Amino acid sequence: MTETTQTPARFAKALLIRCRGASKRDRTRARLQAAMAELLDDRPPADLKVADICRVAGSAHGTFYTYFPDIRGALADTLLEFITFLQGEMRQAARNGPTPEDRSRRSTAAYLDLFAANRGLMRCLVTRLDAFPEASAAFQRLNRDWAETVADAWGRRGATSRDELLRRAYALGGMVDQYLIMLHFGDDPTLAALSQDRTALIETLSHIWERGMTG
Repeated sequence: MTETTQTPARFAKALLIRCRGASKRDRTRARLQAAMAELLDDRPPADLKVADICRVAGSAHGTFYTYFPDIRGALADTLLEFITFLQGEMRQAARNGPTPEDRSRRSTAAYLDLFAANRGLMRCLVTRLDAFPEASAAFQRLNRDWAETVADAWGRRGATSRDELLRRAYALGGMVDQYLIMLHFGDDPTLAALSQDRTALIETLSHIWERGMTG
């Protein structure tokens, strides 16, 4: 398996592919959600407008309210679906790795791609918007599940306590998130230049994971 996700890393594209052959209602809903995901790449949630969503989706203005009560409700639903997508992609990336190191590397590569391909949606999650408590809670569950998965994988190899492995997994995951937040939403040209080589970046972050979990 290569260091890419097996389904499209971009959630908007995955939504549309998933709904091929579905009912017209499902296809329209997917187009509206995909449009929101696209628009969030260059604007904050507060600047989303129904008119823009419908324009990008190719739908009439009133169509939006057939599927969602308002933008907040639409975005909350979309974020929850995105978290499920994110979790599935991470699990798929790590599924066939023969060792914890290999699974860590594959999942790190997938997460880098997913973060870069879905910057707007990820910004909503990592900034923990108060307006979307359901999404924040779901993202916390995803982080907890991933920390437990990592701790279980590395726990089979030594005598380190599970609580210690969980602390390390949470800390390392937070470090990776902070790095990507600074890379994608900060304005540091040095960091941007250092991060252009994807392979080198994967090596760096994978090395941190391996040393952190085994040190």
